[in-house]
Parts: sequence; C-alpha cells; structure tokens
Amino acid sequence: MNTAIDEAMNEAETLNHSVVSNERWVSARKALLTREKELMRLQDQLARDRRALPWQRVEKNYVFDAPEGRRTLSDLFEGRSQLLVQHFMFGPDWAQGCPSCSYMADHTDGMTVHLAHRDVTMVAISRAPLSQIEPFRQRMGWKFNWVSSNGSEFNYDYGVSFKPEDFSRGEVDYNFHLTSFPSEEAPGVSAFYKDDSGQVFRTYSTYGRGVEVMMGTYHMLDLTPLGRDERDVPNRMEWVRHHDRYDPAPAAQTGTAAGSCCHDNA
Repeated sequence: MNTAIDEAMNEAETLNHSVVSNERWVSARKALLTREKELMRLQDQLARDRRALPWQRVEKNYVFDAPEGRRTLSDLFEGRSQLLVQHFMFGPDWAQGCPSCSYMADHTDGMTVHLAHRDVTMVAISRAPLSQIEPFRQRMGWKFNWVSSNGSEFNYDYGVSFKPEDFSRGEVDYNFHLTSFPSEEAPGVSAFYKDDSGQVFRTYSTYGRGVEVMMGTYHMLDLTPLGRDERDVPNRMEWVRHHDRYDPAPAAQTGTAAGSCCHDNA
C-alpha cells in the first residue's frame, strides 16, 4: 500500500480513524486517486471486452405470461433493439420475491426511462405465476414490466432455476461452473439484441457477484465510512430485509420462504 495512505489511514480502526491535517489528507487522497484511475481504466477495458463477446442465437420460441397477455421474448423488446432481463428469484411456491432481488428491483423504475432513451427495454422475469407476481409488484409499488416464465424452460436454459434432479449430485451449474447453491432459484442479469430481421441473440449474462450492477445504493455505500458489506457489522442491512414492504402480513406468510443468496456466491 502507498506510504501516504499508510500514514494517514492505517493507524485507525473502523470509525476510530486518525484525524490529520489538510496537507496529509490531500496527499493520501491523491495516492488513492491513482489507484482508482487504474481500476477505472481496467473497468473501461472490461466493458469493451464485454461488448465484444460473441453472441448466441436464441433458437427457442420462449413465451411468457404478461398482464397484457402472452408475450414472446421478441415481444418483450417493445420495439427497441436491446433488452435487459433481471432474473428475479421468485419460485412458484414462494410467498414473496427474494429480499435481495427486491432490493435490486427498487432501483429499476428510476432507470427505465433513461434506458428506453438509449434503445434498451428492461424487464423482470420469474418462474412464479403472474397471479403471484402482480400482487407482490403492486405491494412493492413498482411500475417496471415483470412477466412469468412459468411453464417455460427459459429460467432453466439461462441457468437461474434448477430442477430437483440438478441437486442430486450436490452441485448445480451456476455462473458457468458447478457449485453448491441453497435454493432452486438464483439471481442473474442477461442482455439480448434483436436485429432488423427479428432474430434475437443473447449477448451477455452475469450471475452471483455480477448482479450488483443493478444496485446504485450498493455502490454509493462504498463511499461511506461503514461501507456496504453487511457482514462487517451485525444487522447492517436489516433495514433492507425487514422493511414493511418486504414482510407481508402474517396470514400471507405461507409457502417456501425466499432465500437471500444473491451475493453469497462469487
């Protein structure tokens, strides 16, 4: 670590940080800025590499249940050429959606208008039937499009739902490798492109730690003294998991409880 950062910051623990002069603070901050710019350049290159990834043609005709009726994957683009999908963890026998996926979805409505002006449509897709999705969406106060893939192979094909037989070997194929996973549903984000002929391609998918790309609050917390990592301080994220919108009335708490495993798997 840089000497200036060592002198100004390493003497302290958690919130018991040393207080230094403006000269020492600026020196430490400039040293950290050098490292931030290195990371920024790596992120810019990674974004270019991500866009250069080969595409995968979507061969199946996936059909979803939407409030307006049955919709194909092509229909979900809503006249635009790019589609972003949040693979929202909400199983058919769950009483409510995953709390961590809900935390991500809290950021969606503010993004949709800006995405739309850049030729991108965003939609959430879950295996829960529409009759379960719609009441939960309304309870949460969300406006974004959310459709059901119930009865479709979509979730299985895109690696975010697992069948009982998938667990028989003790590991499931998630995030492009075999790993243990505590739930039959998993989080992810996928990007699709539709060309002028109407052919649809998958251009990218991200899982596990990749899904925090949706969470603006998550990144803002990195700027604060305590940071974002709820594992450092007990109950740090309790306000997310136990907000009154996430906990239904006792009578509604039936079925399998939604897990909170969005960030446990790297």
